[in-house]
Amino acid sequence: MAGCCDPRGCDRVFGDRFARRRAARYRRKGLDRTARRMVALLAERDVRGRTVLEIGGGVGEIGLELLRRGAASVTNLELSPAYEVAAAALAAEAGLSHRVDRRMVDIAAEPDAVEPADILVAHRVVCCYPDYAGLLGTAADHTRRQVLFSFPPRNPVFRAVTATENAMLRLSGREFRTFAHPPAAMLAVLAERGLHPTLAHRGRVWQIATATR
Repeated sequence: MAGCCDPRGCDRVFGDRFARRRAARYRRKGLDRTARRMVALLAERDVRGRTVLEIGGGVGEIGLELLRRGAASVTNLELSPAYEVAAAALAAEAGLSHRVDRRMVDIAAEPDAVEPADILVAHRVVCCYPDYAGLLGTAADHTRRQVLFSFPPRNPVFRAVTATENAMLRLSGREFRTFAHPPAAMLAVLAERGLHPTLAHRGRVWQIATATR
């Protein structure tokens, strides 16, 4: 479940070594398949001049790709400080440091600490956040244009994987957990906040939902 972040014990799971590996993979191969699809979906509506707020962006690769496509700025919210050195290096290499703002904030817990943006992105985050309604509700309140997020399908296979992962985490003494949240309920949260949600992609491992104003 790389990239997901439960506020409880997140920095114990996603440490410096993990961040370095993510940055190295991006340098070699670019975005992963789901992230590429997410960037393409956003680009269809034109990101030029738009502000982007990304929750749990890790080393910031999605944000950098959106900036390359003309986005005005990216604010990246993280819970683990381990990403910062690798993320700063990637932004500097791309010559985009001046358009990236990285902050340590749990937006669901501190919604007033973050300004709204045109676009909000959350890749592989909701699946590992315990309060999906709080997170997505706050996300909806912080977008002026569009929310885009990825999550795994809620099926017997993934639920078994989740149970196994969490059992191993408990045995290791870690508080971090993964979650199989119901997709329909997640989309309903966005609809209740006045957005128009739709399932944009049904993948075997990752699905993508979008919601627009």
